[in-house]
Amino acid sequence: MKTLKNLLLTLACLLGASGLHAASELNLFGWSEYVPQAVLDGFTKETGIKVNFETYGSNEEMLSKLVAGGSHYDVIQPSDYTDEVLIRRHMLAPLDYAQLPNFKNIGEAFRKLSHDPEGKYTVPYMTGTVGIVVNTDKVKDPIKGYGDVFQDKFKDRLVVLNDNREIVSWALTSLGVSFNDINADTLAKARPVVAKWIKLVKVFDSDSPKTALLNGDVDLGIVWSGEAAILWNQDKKFQYVIPAEGAHMFVDTLCIPATSQHVAEAHQFINYILRPEVSKLISDAFPYTNPNVEARKLLSPEQLANPASYPAGGNLKTFRDIGKAASDIDTLVTDLKSAQ
Repeated sequence: MKTLKNLLLTLACLLGASGLHAASELNLFGWSEYVPQAVLDGFTKETGIKVNFETYGSNEEMLSKLVAGGSHYDVIQPSDYTDEVLIRRHMLAPLDYAQLPNFKNIGEAFRKLSHDPEGKYTVPYMTGTVGIVVNTDKVKDPIKGYGDVFQDKFKDRLVVLNDNREIVSWALTSLGVSFNDINADTLAKARPVVAKWIKLVKVFDSDSPKTALLNGDVDLGIVWSGEAAILWNQDKKFQYVIPAEGAHMFVDTLCIPATSQHVAEAHQFINYILRPEVSKLISDAFPYTNPNVEARKLLSPEQLANPASYPAGGNLKTFRDIGKAASDIDTLVTDLKSAQ
């Protein structure tokens, strides 16, 4: 049976590559501002497979929709710690690497990481960090860490990610507590810090936090590194800083849900993404850290020198699955926001 399934998958991929494909579609559920339209169009042009693209703004939003059911996605883009949840709940289909020959382009440093130690379910898409952006034309103070950002004098001059776990992780890190150590005691320590900080924030935005900085609505931000890289590309006044206390490094992945109804097409799409020239298009549009080492060879020296795309050093750690404590974080931050 397994051999027959592999033969059918291979036949589907060969038909797609030859242009003799049947009309089909693919349902992609991914992060906002993370997949270039040119990539989707190129895939459809080559294979005839229509891509229906739906977006989300947080891992929690994505997970909630998957758990609720009712939607049949074929490829999703969870971050590392969410992969752990999906694997534990048997919500991902194992990958058939015979249909992913371009996986060879992924660097060894990004394979079989802690969220998927056997490498059975996930393919790295992009990696990155969460750090500080400073408009150095407006802010002359040295900004090295979270404490430098969340000062009363910067009230209403800040944009931060609209992500409850991120916000709590910054508070814990500033207190010298691991951001994966989530329990009643650590959340009690974080609460007054978060309460003070959110009162200073003007904009909460996970989709496009760079916009408020570009428009001059704010002067400082804590954002995804890819957003910071775009800012730096547009104007070198936007400096990127890895917080001295430590920072979150994420690995965003491509996976196939166990409920996928288009498994062959999903493998085709992932393999297409792994082509160096396609992966380069993603780096061009969304300049995160690219785990595709062959694609990196196609990047310009300027792209590789971007301090947000490829930061030098820093105390970086990944999120781990924290189980039910995630809802405790949501409750804490939601309560504090509503109390403002």
